[in-house]
Amino acid sequence: MDDVKIPDVDEGGVPDQVRRAPQENQDVSSFSEFEELLSQYGWYLLVLTVLVYLLIQYLSKRRSSQSTAPKIMQDASSVARRQEAMEAARRKMQEELDVKAAAFKEKMKQQEEEKGRQKIEVWDTMQQGKSYKGGSKLSQTAEETSSSTTVLKPKTDKKPLRSADYHPLSGQGGGSCSWRPGRRGPSSGG
Repeated sequence: MDDVKIPDVDEGGVPDQVRRAPQENQDVSSFSEFEELLSQYGWYLLVLTVLVYLLIQYLSKRRSSQSTAPKIMQDASSVARRQEAMEAARRKMQEELDVKAAAFKEKMKQQEEEKGRQKIEVWDTMQQGKSYKGGSKLSQTAEETSSSTTVLKPKTDKKPLRSADYHPLSGQGGGSCSWRPGRRGPSSGG
């Protein structure tokens, strides 16, 4: 009977092997190690990642600028031709603009001369005792009435603007815009 071993039993009647914690999954344990690494060195890793990103950007810009530099050196003659063509186009546009500006100045000068003539005419009509605005109109209407045989009579069937009993200071005589005192007592709000 000495050969038989009896497993150790606790007071609760559960063997030691069953009471132990279950074995952890290998995948979860590697994640917990990564989590521990992040918690200790997280800021350093973040800064390192940003620096690597900026370094890659810098190098890619530098490489692209170096690849376009030889093309510029080879095409110097085409660049010079392009600049000459742009300068010629600018000169042509400037000449067109100068012509338009001269035409505009001439037009403005003519308008000012016309205004001056009109002012002189107005002054002359005022010196003669005529109305400066109605003088030309009266001469035109006099010519028209003398040439036409029909006589125009004024319209008398016009409708008055207001009723006869309207008085603006008293507010009498209608209209929807009059002041009335408010109701007394509590308002009937809903």
